[in-house]
Amino acid sequence: MATVEELLGGSRVQEYVQQRQYPLTLGDALFPPEKTEEFKIKYIMGANHAPVAANVHSYDTEAQVGSRDGAETIEMELALIKRKIQVKEELLSKLAQSNRQPEIDRVISTIYNDVDHMVQSVLTRVEAMRLELIGTGKIQLSGNGVNGEVDYGIGDHQRAQLKENEAWNSPDSDPLRQLDDWANSVTERTGVRPTRALTSTQVINALRRHPTVSIAMFGSDSGRLVSLTKLNDFLQLQNLPIIATDDRMYRVQKNDGTYENRRFFPSNSFVLLPDGTLGTTFYGVTAEEIEMRNMTGSVFQNFGNIIAQTYSTNDPVARWTKAVAKALPSFPLADQVFIGNVLDPDIDPSSTVTGVKG
Repeated sequence: MATVEELLGGSRVQEYVQQRQYPLTLGDALFPPEKTEEFKIKYIMGANHAPVAANVHSYDTEAQVGSRDGAETIEMELALIKRKIQVKEELLSKLAQSNRQPEIDRVISTIYNDVDHMVQSVLTRVEAMRLELIGTGKIQLSGNGVNGEVDYGIGDHQRAQLKENEAWNSPDSDPLRQLDDWANSVTERTGVRPTRALTSTQVINALRRHPTVSIAMFGSDSGRLVSLTKLNDFLQLQNLPIIATDDRMYRVQKNDGTYENRRFFPSNSFVLLPDGTLGTTFYGVTAEEIEMRNMTGSVFQNFGNIIAQTYSTNDPVARWTKAVAKALPSFPLADQVFIGNVLDPDIDPSSTVTGVKG
C-alpha cells in the first residue's frame, strides 16, 4: 500500500498542478502570464506612438538626430502571494490505516481539491491586482507584514472625477461629449485612439437610461431604453470605444475567520483602453521552487507560475497544503488609458430614468 509521502510528497502535487488546466480570465487576456528569473521587473512606459516625420534637408547636410521621447523605465518588485490549509488529522488517519482503495481515492481526492482551492486563491489575488490596476491605476498591497501601494504613474490628465451635474447618473450631464473628449485627449497625447472601455453594469444602466444618450440615438421624445448592443453599435459609428462590463466578485477572509465580498473591477470606474494586450503578468521564482529544483530526482524542466506542495510540521503535528507565487502585472500602455469615476453616489439613481420607457 502506498504511503502518504508516496501519494502526496516530493513533486507529486506539483506534477498535478502542471497538468491541471485552470480557467482563463479577462486578466489573462489583457495581461498574459510570463515567467521570469528576475526578482524585479523592468519595462518601458510613456513613449508617444504618433509617427515622427523626418526633416527635409539640403544636400551635404547632416541628418537630424532622433530621440526616444517620453520613454521611462519602470522597475517594480514582484509581490509574494500564498495561502495554505491544514489537512485534517482524520483524513490522514484514514489514508494511513485504510486498505480499501475506494476510501483511499476519496481521501486523496479531498486533498487534491484543497490543492485546487489554494491555487485558485493565488490566481484570484493575481486577477484582483490586474483589474484593480485597470480600474484605479494602482494596486493596494496589504496582508501579513505588507501595507503599501504600487503606483503605475497614471497622471491627473488621464483621470476624471465627476460630481453633481457632470456625473453620468445626473440627467444634466452629457456622457457622450465627455467620452469623446476623453478619447480625443488620449489620441492627441499618444497617437493611439482608445477602442474599448471597461465598466460595471451600474454605469451601463446609467448610460442606458440617460436622456441625452437616448436622444442622440433615437431622437427627441423617443423615450426608448437603450440596449448595450445598440449603444455599442452607435459608439462604433461615432468612432468611440465600445463598452464591456465586469461585475465579478471574490472573497477575502479576515483575521476573525469571516469573509468579505469584493469586486474585481470598481463599480464606479469607466476606463478607456487601447487595442490588444495592456501588459504582462510576470511570475517569479519562489523559495519553494528553488527547494524543489534541488530535490533529488526532480523531473521538471519548467515549474510553471504557481508552486503547490504538501508538507508536515512537528509542533504541532500537522500536514498542510500550500500554493505560492511571486507575481505582478506590468503596464507599459498605462499612458494610453483614461480612468473616469463617473457616478455620484449622492444622486438618486432613478433621476436619469424620467420619461424613459422600458
